[in-house]
Amino acid sequence: MITFEELHQQNHKITELSNVLTQLVCERALCDNPVTSELFFRYIDAVKTHFDLENKHLITELLRQKDKEAVNTANDFLAGSAEIKRVFNKYVRKWCRNKKLRIGSHDQFLAETEDMFRLVLDHLEKETERLYPTVKRVREAA
Repeated sequence: MITFEELHQQNHKITELSNVLTQLVCERALCDNPVTSELFFRYIDAVKTHFDLENKHLITELLRQKDKEAVNTANDFLAGSAEIKRVFNKYVRKWCRNKKLRIGSHDQFLAETEDMFRLVLDHLEKETERLYPTVKRVREAA
């Protein structure tokens, strides 16, 4: 079972990476830098791992409950994370090849990257405010 401390550490890591990458990708020349690519793919792996763990541990746990509010919360997050994964995977297919960034239009890449970061960060905030408290409440009641 994953702990809330581990989840918070993952959230923090993803947030830090998105903050650093936001600064790096603003400069077109830095997008082709191997350090930027390494950080970018570290971000992608961290997001995918986090969503997989969230679904495997927290969502599954809530879906098994008889508590209607807990099940509704799980279903909301399951639907939300599925949509984010779909958008995220489409983004990765568009801009990444063989562990390298492939940027045609820097302006379009920058706009889509900022949108992606915002989407993921909003989800992480909702986890902290809604999902984690629901899981804690269910665990305390058991």
